[in-house]
Amino acid sequence: MIEQELTGLDPRDPQYASEAVRRILALAARRGASDLHFQPTASGLALKIRLDGVLQPCGLFPQAVAPNLVARLKVLAELLTYRTDVPQEGRLRAADGDVEMRVSTFPTLYGERAVVRLFTGTQRYERLEDLGLPCDVLGPLRQLLDETSGAILVTGPAGSGKTTTAYACLRQLAAQPVTRSLVSLEDPIEVAIGGVAQSQVNPVAGLDLAVGLRFLMRQDPEVILVGEIRDRATAEAAFQASLTGHLLLSTFHAGSAAESISRLSDMGIEPYLLRSGVLAILSQRLVRRLCPCSREEADPAARLGLGVTRVRLPVGCPECGGTGFRGRLVLAEMLTPQRNELGQAILSRSDSSTLERLAVEAGMVTRWQRACQAIDAGLTSPAEVRRVLGFSDS
Repeated sequence: MIEQELTGLDPRDPQYASEAVRRILALAARRGASDLHFQPTASGLALKIRLDGVLQPCGLFPQAVAPNLVARLKVLAELLTYRTDVPQEGRLRAADGDVEMRVSTFPTLYGERAVVRLFTGTQRYERLEDLGLPCDVLGPLRQLLDETSGAILVTGPAGSGKTTTAYACLRQLAAQPVTRSLVSLEDPIEVAIGGVAQSQVNPVAGLDLAVGLRFLMRQDPEVILVGEIRDRATAEAAFQASLTGHLLLSTFHAGSAAESISRLSDMGIEPYLLRSGVLAILSQRLVRRLCPCSREEADPAARLGLGVTRVRLPVGCPECGGTGFRGRLVLAEMLTPQRNELGQAILSRSDSSTLERLAVEAGMVTRWQRACQAIDAGLTSPAEVRRVLGFSDS
């Protein structure tokens, strides 16, 4: 893939590293990549690109030019090029100004490893209606954003689009005709949002999420976005804010909506805070969308044990780069801890399987049900669902 982009460049040219990095970053932005990996190996610098959530090999640079490429990234991100023995992190913006990137370096056995995370520019960052959420999730979520207190948590594993959804919620609030005081505390700030007072943590100065949240409470906020709940101190401060007249938005790492309740309980959060403070938990995963080149498959074995009636499989064509997939779609489930049996189960610290069963009885559509619906509709494949959701709890 990268060989075509670098056609005409001579590694002996003093400007090789600068031009090569420029073309690589442009390629990543053009292809809609989320991450670029510059991985030093014994034979050279391996380049990998993450497209639609899947890391794909992209090329191998000779060992002689490897340090120059990483050094060029560090220059663009305003990092210390002479420090190759410590991790560093910085930001840069593409030449067209529409894509922001975060550069992270880390020392390894064969040299510095660099990872570039690409963030969609502020002019294209998704609103709620652009996320592909099902109607039975999108409608209630919009209504909950009009609440004046309580917590809305967006959960899922890394790379599941949690921040994208949280930012879309914040943009929805910022676009409302009635002005509200919107603030955020993030680590790091990924995209600037108009109408929101965004702040970034600074652990060196003693400003972590928990401390920053307590000080933000004195800034007369109405809506607070906490980038991510990572520990008990942040969780306690966040839920206290949700019970004192503030609408709280945050993200949290968990495998499902029900598992989020159990994990927060294990962190020491009191059950009454979870039942009374949480408006909704939106759990989501991203699966790749089949390219139109996909084909129908009648063999029942292709269902991979899933309760589906129809299966389409990826084929691969020039339009999808031979992968068989183009773009991604979201599998979302939303749990609302109402004052019913589910609420009582939260108070009694029931396990996640019990909570999920009660949520389903109360009307929640699970991620597995969404996945099977997507397969039956010919939008994705059983193998892709298994890649993302695994082989348990189906």
